[in-house]
Amino acid sequence: MPEGKSTVTLPILGMSCAACQHHVEEALKKTPGVSLARVDLIAHRATVEYEGSQTTPEQLILSVRASGYDAVLPRTGRSTAAVSSSEKLVHLRTLTALTAGFFIMLFSMPLGEMGHAGALTMRVMPWLYSIPASPLRWSLLVITTVVASWTGMSIYRAALRGLMHGTTNMNTLVSLGTSVALAYSAYATIYPAPGRAVYFDAVLLILGFLLAGKSLEARAKRRALDALNALTSVRPATARRVGADGSTETIPLEDLRPGDAVLVLPGERFPVDGTILEGATTVDESMLTGESTPLGKSAGAKVLAGSLNYDGAVTCRAESLGETTVLARIEQLVQQAQSSRTPMEGLADRVSAVFVPVVLVIAAVTFLIWLVCTHNLATALANSVAVLVIACPCAMGLAVPAALTVAVGRGAQLGLLYKGGEALERLTTLDTLVLDKTGTITMGRPVLQAIHNLSSLSEDELLRIAAAAEERSNHPLAHAILDAARERRLGWTAAESVQILPGRGLTAHVDGQECLLGNFELIAEYGLKTGALPAAATGITRLYMALDFKLVAAFDAIDRLRPGVATLTSHLRQLGLELHMLTGDAAVAARAIAEEAGIQNVEAGLDPLGKLTRIRAMQQDGHKVGMVGDGINDAAALAQADAGIAMGTGADLAQEAGDVLLLRPDPALIAHSISLARATLRIMRQNLLWAALYNLLGIPLAAGALYPAFHLLLSPWLASVAMAFSSISVLSNSLRLRKWKAPALAHPVN
Repeated sequence: MPEGKSTVTLPILGMSCAACQHHVEEALKKTPGVSLARVDLIAHRATVEYEGSQTTPEQLILSVRASGYDAVLPRTGRSTAAVSSSEKLVHLRTLTALTAGFFIMLFSMPLGEMGHAGALTMRVMPWLYSIPASPLRWSLLVITTVVASWTGMSIYRAALRGLMHGTTNMNTLVSLGTSVALAYSAYATIYPAPGRAVYFDAVLLILGFLLAGKSLEARAKRRALDALNALTSVRPATARRVGADGSTETIPLEDLRPGDAVLVLPGERFPVDGTILEGATTVDESMLTGESTPLGKSAGAKVLAGSLNYDGAVTCRAESLGETTVLARIEQLVQQAQSSRTPMEGLADRVSAVFVPVVLVIAAVTFLIWLVCTHNLATALANSVAVLVIACPCAMGLAVPAALTVAVGRGAQLGLLYKGGEALERLTTLDTLVLDKTGTITMGRPVLQAIHNLSSLSEDELLRIAAAAEERSNHPLAHAILDAARERRLGWTAAESVQILPGRGLTAHVDGQECLLGNFELIAEYGLKTGALPAAATGITRLYMALDFKLVAAFDAIDRLRPGVATLTSHLRQLGLELHMLTGDAAVAARAIAEEAGIQNVEAGLDPLGKLTRIRAMQQDGHKVGMVGDGINDAAALAQADAGIAMGTGADLAQEAGDVLLLRPDPALIAHSISLARATLRIMRQNLLWAALYNLLGIPLAAGALYPAFHLLLSPWLASVAMAFSSISVLSNSLRLRKWKAPALAHPVN
């Protein structure tokens, strides 16, 4: 038996509404060893986190079956033919039920009250009224029973399973309504009497419209999942492995190993994350990062699995394969986010859990009231059936997850990864946004501009020692030192005893000397004086170096503002956000960048703890704070913020610590992430409002609260049309997010 915490995603079969989702989720949560269970009604799957020492996926499946539903072990692929065959069967059953229902409605007219429709039919088709009533009733009974049994088979089976396990759902309502209508019609056929109407047409039309609604709903759900399916479809199944002798062979992707050389021809997608060894090409990474402009790639450049090779044959070294590629991790994050829950969804879940039992009670009360008031069993029966049919918890259950699913998929297309529904909802509450400087609003790749020499050593020697000390550092200033050293073709031996001092610098042993390299705070901590140095120019970040505790040099580096940042900050202010910049950089450099970016609130010289403390102080003052950082040095601040937005690239995906990941370092995505979240919240609220109003108005109307003004709504089959329309309208409204376009950023206001 496997041990330790594991996660599995199980396809769930038989769910049709929010009540089904609730029952399955509760059954999984009650399974021993399960710490987390999330059921996705849109994708029909359950994500379960469990202790391997206490349960297994097979036992989880048994728990699902015990709740009246079914589950299967996950498969690596899916059968398109099976899906297509299932859809064709649903279409056939829908067409059969609707066609038979309309013909039976026509032939039922001679058996009921004439009315306007009956009078018109009598003039157009008088021969209908020459058919003897008794044979006609029996014929309609047989046809309705056979057609209803076949077309509604899945609905009745699902309702029966739920009944056997003590649960109720939408299938319960439809099965009870149609069964009662058919049973009464059979009674009226066997024991005919004046006033005993038949509802054969209603039975079939209810099933037909319900199946039509399910078919349209399934299509809408597939469209909602298009973004995830698109990610899955770009993963190649094979690769061309290059042998030591230069020969190539096409092998399944799972047979590839890290370090293998892979040939990718023009027009093909890269099967792995890797580094180009030979050749040059242009690569389209838009499916992964949202970057629409193809990028030039040559030897030494990184490539990502799923990206499209445009115009050159290249050989690359495989580095990340299968589930470890950036594409796979993006796919996993999108799937997790789409199946996650938002706080808003909690209300819908609680309502859906008790909805069906409440509707059953309302239907029973409706039947009794109409029976007492009219003494007409047929009228009481029709009204109660209409209540059962019109009441549908689907719209309520789909209101939030449908919008979330589409929004997460749309975000992925734009280069935004929301880590979950809760993160997306928190983004909409922000009133303050904190931005890091280096790598966030600046390019993050400072360039060495000057070396101030305070020793007898040459500039190259000072730069060589600094490069040796900084070689193991990921700090942007370290890159400036190393880039300059490599440009001068300097060589160095590895430093020893390197110790990183977060927010200040580092210490190391280089060529037998104690090297101190860092900002002014670190130098001052050791009591070293900097008076011999000229003042740093505006926008310059200065790095001081001491050897054996004697100041020997200062390195001046400059970082450039990312294009469009000033426009971004102006737009963020128009969104109602108060902007702050927190940085560990020197005050002079920080103020220059902040002024250029249009940010008034600046605090410099902060280490990671300092940033964390400032965010906590803002939160204690009642602000909802968002943090934008590079996801590494700012990890603590990103985690503390009400919503963290991590800048970066797909290659750094695993290191990011935010609630929202930006797959390319484009500042505009910061505003887009907030705007899309706000648009999604609006859609969620609209969906919930529509679902609530539909049931609050539909059920009383079906019960006859405004009779006779709305007497047509008492028809059971019209109630089924309204029921199908409710779910489709919620899904259609959510699908508007598929075409969401990022608003143009407002230009800075002078």
